[in-house]
Amino acid sequence: MFATPSRFARYPTFSRRAGMRPGALLAALLTALCLASPSAFAAMADSDGAGSGGGDASVFSSGSLAQSMPFIGNQAPGVGAPRRLAPQTPAPAAPAKGPAPAAAAGTAGDPHTILPQPPAGKAAIGMSARFGANLPQIPRGVVWRVFDDRPEASGAYPLVAEAAEPAPVFFLSPGGYVVHVSYGLASVARRIVVGEDSRREQITIPAGGVMLQSDVGDKPIPASKVSYDIFEGSFLQGRAASRPFYRGAEPGSLVVLPAGEYYVVSTYGEGNAVLQADIAVQPGKVTDATLHHRAAEITLQLVAQAGGAPLSGTQWSVLTPGGDSIKDSSVPTPAFVLAEGEYTALVRYDGKTFTKTFNVESGSDTRVDVLVGEQAAAPEGSGD
Repeated sequence: MFATPSRFARYPTFSRRAGMRPGALLAALLTALCLASPSAFAAMADSDGAGSGGGDASVFSSGSLAQSMPFIGNQAPGVGAPRRLAPQTPAPAAPAKGPAPAAAAGTAGDPHTILPQPPAGKAAIGMSARFGANLPQIPRGVVWRVFDDRPEASGAYPLVAEAAEPAPVFFLSPGGYVVHVSYGLASVARRIVVGEDSRREQITIPAGGVMLQSDVGDKPIPASKVSYDIFEGSFLQGRAASRPFYRGAEPGSLVVLPAGEYYVVSTYGEGNAVLQADIAVQPGKVTDATLHHRAAEITLQLVAQAGGAPLSGTQWSVLTPGGDSIKDSSVPTPAFVLAEGEYTALVRYDGKTFTKTFNVESGSDTRVDVLVGEQAAAPEGSGD
């Protein structure tokens, strides 16, 4: 399991690739920083019967993401962060000789109505982020990193400054920079050129949130028994990524993702209760998805007589009607979560093999007893 994809690891430096021209190198830097956000997906689909475990999903938007905290993927600067190469507090201002360029009023919806006086030889760059051009400002949970766009002799791009404020002001010397801003698992990079004048920069991060739950017969599944993998694309339309975008999400956790279309794989217990569902993540909104499994927890045991104690030294297999093995176990009383349907329990004990066919009904957790001496299978290799 990994908590966040590797692309969201800290970015203290970036190394030059051998033989690359500066322009190509900068393009590679921008590509490494930016996430390929999927296009917005307006229609929301469920996955009735799509999962191997059977079931469907209820998907709806529950409101604004702006104030929702905490969420997956938030990485604020911490201990061990690269040193700042530019001061982030203003120097004492010299007597003013006319209005400072930073004193102009901000644009509508811009948090920087007045920018502070920068130190001598620097400009104040007021940064802010929004979910979209006509969507709210992101008020919290944003992480900013500013890199020099010129590599050092080692080929690394130095981190100039970083902040975990929604609308920081960076004091930068004239030159080129790459500003990387992340919000949950969504991320955007922009190259800026700083001159002598202070100004404001607003970046759009089309991010949305998803919160996942699972149930059986309207009864919530305990968090310890279910997990989720999130993939880019659509399972129903056959446009699905082969590797998870985010692995091991827990029920009730808010995962912030680039806006777009995804599909979720819900795994309930140890068995074949696996369900897929398409979801849409919309900018600035939280999508709630409840995946409805049709499954039950089945406990198996081999007994000498009805109601007897389970025998030890057993080897279990659960098979489909076609003979495919779903799960094996060597404990005396294994418990498997199985999708509703017909199965065969096969147990090996004391050189003999016994079988029993049983049915799983959704939501009906039960115990299946296999009696010694009943429904004995032919010895392996006998040819019967």
